[in-house]
Amino acid sequence: MLVAVLVYLSTLLPVWAEDVVAGFSQDSISITTNFSGSEILIFGAVRREAPIARNTDLEVVVTVAGPSRPVTMRRKERFGGIWINRAFAHIDAAPTFYAVATSAPYRDAISSVSDVLYSISLPRAFRNAAGGADHTSGFLEALARLRAEEGLYQINENSVDLREDTLFSTSITLPANLVEGDYLVRIFLTREGRVISAHENTIAVQKVGIERAAYRLANEQPLLYGFLALFIAIAVGWLVSALFRMIRA
Repeated sequence: MLVAVLVYLSTLLPVWAEDVVAGFSQDSISITTNFSGSEILIFGAVRREAPIARNTDLEVVVTVAGPSRPVTMRRKERFGGIWINRAFAHIDAAPTFYAVATSAPYRDAISSVSDVLYSISLPRAFRNAAGGADHTSGFLEALARLRAEEGLYQINENSVDLREDTLFSTSITLPANLVEGDYLVRIFLTREGRVISAHENTIAVQKVGIERAAYRLANEQPLLYGFLALFIAIAVGWLVSALFRMIRA
C-alpha cells in the first residue's frame, strides 16, 4: 500500500526529458586459479530531447549487486563460562556482493521515496531480502559489517565523476572472493533526489579452466568429488613420504 502511494505521488512531480546511455569496460569476468580481483569501469552519457535543465542539480547513482544466496547468522553468547552459538537468524536471500557509487553525498543524490521504490541503499536491499522481518535487523547489520570488511559491501559516495551534467564514469573494485553468477548493474539519473531515468545490464562472473571443472564436479557430483579429493590427498602424502625416504637413503 505504501509503495503504491509513493508511486502515485511520484507521478505528480515534474518530468525531465533525459535518458541514460551506459557501457562497461568489460561485460564478463573470468575467475582463474590466480584471480586476485578485478575492477570495472562504468561510463556513460545523458541523452536529452530538450536543452539541459539548469534549475536543479543532476546526480548519478550506480549500484552493482551480485547473486543473492541464503545466509544463516549466529550470535555467540557466554554460557557456563564458555562461548557458544545460541541466537541465530536465517536470511532467505542476501546479495553476495553489493556496491553503491554516487556523484554526491547519498542523501543529496537519492530521496527516501526513490530509495523505497528502487531499493537502492544496502539497508533497503537487505530489508527486501529478509522480507522486512524486524527480528533479523541486528543480524543484518552484523552481516553487512563483516562483508564490508571483506570488500564485498561498498558505499562509495562522491565517486562518480559527472562532467557538464552529461558525461559520467566510475570504477567498482571487485575482490578476489567473488561468487559466480550474473552481477546486476543499475544506473540512475536523479534530480531533486527523484529518479528520472534508469538503465540496467548484467556482467557475467564465472570460473574457467580447472576452477570451473572442480566447481561443477563439487556441485553436480559431490560424492565423486569427495572420493577424488581423498584419493589426491592420499597420493600426495605417499609421494611426499617416498621423496623423504629417497633423500634419507
